Amino acid sequence: MPAPAPKAAELDRLGDEIAELSAHLEAATARLLDLIREFDARGGWNTGFRSCAAWLSWRVGLDLGAARERVRVARALGMLPALAQALARGELSYAKVRALTRVATPETEARLLAVGRAGTAAHVERIVRGWRRVDRHAEAREAARQHARRSLQVYQDEDGTVVVRGRLTPEVGALLLRALDAARETLYQRGRKAGAVPPAPDPAAETPTRAQQNTDALALLAETALHHELDPGAPGERYQVVVHVDAAVLADPEQPGQSVLEEGSHVPAETSRRLAWGAPLK
Repeated sequence: MPAPAPKAAELDRLGDEIAELSAHLEAATARLLDLIREFDARGGWNTGFRSCAAWLSWRVGLDLGAARERVRVARALGMLPALAQALARGELSYAKVRALTRVATPETEARLLAVGRAGTAAHVERIVRGWRRVDRHAEAREAARQHARRSLQVYQDEDGTVVVRGRLTPEVGALLLRALDAARETLYQRGRKAGAVPPAPDPAAETPTRAQQNTDALALLAETALHHELDPGAPGERYQVVVHVDAAVLADPEQPGQSVLEEGSHVPAETSRRLAWGAPLK
C-alpha cells in the first residue's frame, strides 16, 4: 500500500492533536467541576453573592446561564461517579455529560454511559429528550397513584382521646411538616416569654417528647385556622353551644345553681339565663 501523501499525513497529525487536546480539555473540565462542587458545598460563594452560579459568573466571566449549568452538572456528578470518571478520562465530552446528567440516576447511570459512548452529542440529546418525556409520564402516573391513596382518619377512642391516622401526598406532607415546625417554634417562643415552659404531667419527663410537641403544634394550627374564619358556616352557625337549664332556674333569678353543657362542662346559672334570653355576657 503506498504511503499517504505528505499533505494527508500532516492533516492526520493535526486531527490526532486536536483529539488529544480535546481529551485534555475534558479532563481539565472534570477537575474544574470537582472544584466547583466542593466550593459550592463549603459555601465559598456566600460572601454577598446570591448563589454559586452568580459568583462563578463574576469570577470567571461566564454567562449566568452557563454558570448555572456548570454548578448543576458539578452537583449531579457528585452522585454519578462513572460519568465523572468518563469525563475525567476524556471518554465523554462535557456536552454529552451535561445532557446525560439531566436524567441520570445512580440506577440508570451505567445504561446512559453506554449511550454516551456510542452516539454523537446530537444523538445523546435526542435520547435524553425522549427519556425525559418517559420520566414525566412515569412521574405523572406516580403522582396520580399517590393522590388516590391519600387518606385521613379521625376517630374518638374509648377513653375520649382522638386518634388521627393518615397518608398525605409528598407536597401536602411537606406543607404539614413546615407548618408543624412553625407551630412548635411559636409555642417554644411563647414559653420563653412566659418565663418557663409548663411542666410535663409525667414527673419523669422533664420536657415533652417530639410526639407530644407535634400534638400541641397541631392543636395550635387548628385553633389558628378557625380564628382565621376557615369554618365555612354562617357567623351565627359556626359554634353552637347547647345548654340544658332547669325551668326553675330560669324562672327564679335568685336561685343558685349550674347548667350543664352537652360535653359535660358547667357554666353558672346566671350565664345560662343570659344565653337563654339572648342577653350579652358580662
